Amino acid sequence: MRWWPVFLRNLRVWKKLAIPSLVGNIAEPLMWLIAFGYGMGALVGEVQTREGRVPYLLFLASGSICMSAMNAASFEALYSVFSRMHVQKTWDGILNAPIGLKDIVLAEMFWAAFKSIFSVSAILCVMGLLGVIHSPKIILAWPLLLLVGVTFSSLALIFNALANGYDFFTYYFTLFLTPMTFLSGVFFPQEQLPEWIQKIAYFLPLSQSIALVRPLFFDEWPTDWALHLGLLVIYASCAYAVALHLTQRRFLRAH
Repeated sequence: MRWWPVFLRNLRVWKKLAIPSLVGNIAEPLMWLIAFGYGMGALVGEVQTREGRVPYLLFLASGSICMSAMNAASFEALYSVFSRMHVQKTWDGILNAPIGLKDIVLAEMFWAAFKSIFSVSAILCVMGLLGVIHSPKIILAWPLLLLVGVTFSSLALIFNALANGYDFFTYYFTLFLTPMTFLSGVFFPQEQLPEWIQKIAYFLPLSQSIALVRPLFFDEWPTDWALHLGLLVIYASCAYAVALHLTQRRFLRAH
């Protein structure tokens, strides 16, 4: 539990900017929901999914909540963690205490996941107030979205360990997160894609996340949930192990 004091340190610092941070994290997803869900949803009406025909607004909401968890965790594990590690030298100060580098990396991973689930919870509350959510099964989405946050914070920490500056993160967002957002079924069913792209898109971590969360919005249980859950756990575990190795190697070279 030596990671816990590092987590609390981040929490206490964040409390000073909690409201602006929350507004920034939920504003963009809600704009997507309103602009596309209500605007385009009025034109599209319903879409055909594996669960049957559903309103486009509900389809978009179930995908965008996973996208929001992905983005919130990624931003925190990239820009904020890089600032503490490289720019502000916060990690160097913490390492003077009886806390190891692996404790810091673990704390940063959990902190980024916490930031994502906090933002997602606020978005879900707004969705509830707007009358988008009706299924009681949505309660089960919280632990699943926490796992989504853990997965993408671990993936982002890999790029954080490789980065020499903030500009490096543009590659991660442009070449990885953005294509995955469009291929994973956030805005339209994956069945609309060419078959060979569907096979690739199926194994993307965001696709696994949506496969678990989306049926809950429709008051259905996800099919093949053990497979999707297992793949997310594998992604998270392997990504964290790689991130820890690369971070340790970076610090060994620097010191």
